[in-house]
Amino acid sequence: MFDTLSDRLSATFKNLRGKGRLSEADIDATAREIRIALLEADVALPVVRAFIANIKERARGAEVSQALNPAQQVVKIVNEELVGILGGETRRLRFAKNPPTVIMLAGLQGAGKTTLAGKLGLWLKAQGHSPLLVACDLQRPNAVNQLSVVAERAGVAVYAPQPGNGVGDPVAVAKDSIEFAKAKVHDIVIVDTAGRLGIDEELMRQAADIRDAVSPDEILFVVDAMIGQDAVNTAEAFRDGVGFDGVVLSKLDGDARGGAALSIAHVTGKQIMFASNGEKLEDFDAFHPDRMASRILDMGDLLTLIEQAEKTFSQEEASKMASKLASSKGKDFTLDDFLAQMEQVRKMGSISKLLGMLPGMGQIKDQINNIDERDVDRTAAIIKSMTPKERAEPTIINGSRRARIAKGSGVEVSAVKNLVERFFEARKMMSKMAQGGGMPGMPGMPGMGGGPGRQKKQVKQAKGKRKSGNPMKRKAEEAAEAARREQAAQGGAFNLPAQEDKNFELPDEFKKFMG
Repeated sequence: MFDTLSDRLSATFKNLRGKGRLSEADIDATAREIRIALLEADVALPVVRAFIANIKERARGAEVSQALNPAQQVVKIVNEELVGILGGETRRLRFAKNPPTVIMLAGLQGAGKTTLAGKLGLWLKAQGHSPLLVACDLQRPNAVNQLSVVAERAGVAVYAPQPGNGVGDPVAVAKDSIEFAKAKVHDIVIVDTAGRLGIDEELMRQAADIRDAVSPDEILFVVDAMIGQDAVNTAEAFRDGVGFDGVVLSKLDGDARGGAALSIAHVTGKQIMFASNGEKLEDFDAFHPDRMASRILDMGDLLTLIEQAEKTFSQEEASKMASKLASSKGKDFTLDDFLAQMEQVRKMGSISKLLGMLPGMGQIKDQINNIDERDVDRTAAIIKSMTPKERAEPTIINGSRRARIAKGSGVEVSAVKNLVERFFEARKMMSKMAQGGGMPGMPGMPGMGGGPGRQKKQVKQAKGKRKSGNPMKRKAEEAAEAARREQAAQGGAFNLPAQEDKNFELPDEFKKFMG
């Protein structure tokens, strides 16, 4: 959603690189470019004015003039100001001292309230709560049915005593749901209310009546992040007419400019609490202003990536895989293990989204967007077409076996051959890393084998080496050293012999990044 804004800001900061000191003209030019970028992203004008004023004031201050790298200091200031207009700190749900906690969802029709009720229910269930979804949208056709289906998919309970489609009293349903939740021991009640195509008196009155009937602990205003400035106007009308405690952004994965997300917290004074960024029920999480600012500035979102990995991968499985890679040069790591790891990564979400959370990925976003997610499915199909013995011992896969596997998985024989070769190379590389050798052909990481300390030690040993005083022995040593240098010069990537490297191919996923 913020691709255009991110590109404009990156280009602006690039112009500041290499400047030892920022002049008044540099600050004005940078502020002008940032202002244009924000206005093009559909950010509300009052927000843009306040944002630019703060940046100019801080950029002219001592924190930039005395900085060793003024360009990086400006990026830091912009990042902090972005966090500020997005709401500052992460806002958590308030839970009632005496259950159930009542959460009321409000917003216009089409904002995605019903689907979001299911997403919120699933998110709370994963945290150990027992949520109950309440169908109080009795006007929209099939709204009650939709909520029941969403609740079933999320694995949470639903309270829907009225058929809807214009039949039933939503205020009575909301009131009765509290007693039902207490009887069935649900600690959270999520009330899905009706919406309209626009703000009207009837909508406001019904929402206010439901609010008065259930006294919610949290009123969440659900807003479609793709409708631009109108989202801010609608939010202000709801704040003044009914009142709400926090904002939930839906459809954050859309291709709109995203100005509403940057404006709504600043204009309404209410923080964004949750964001929905996909069609699946799992595509939902708490909104973190600092992480969103990092994404906009193409600094990645490693914390969210780590959290998703922790949800998907168990510590026990990770330790088991690490021990397999570290023992016997990784030969205990089989294609079955490779398939299991690949399926775990898929559970984290699409490959494109995961790569997008890494710093600097905005520079190759076109390549990332063109990644074919079906490549993972094709790889899984190839492995699943192998026999258990072939998965455990890929070295036995000969020409006839490759032909059978290719036929079973619906791919070319060359695809099977490439997969097996890539598996051996990946296993060799991961085994070396697991044993503390660092990346092949690269210096190791600090604290691991192959690190700087190890290199210094090798250099020190080399300096202390003395040539033999025996002419015949010295000549043999020099010939061996010359042969070693020639072999290293002819060797290919990853320190492989030249003949072996000639047949080595990068995985298809990485070829796309090599142009």
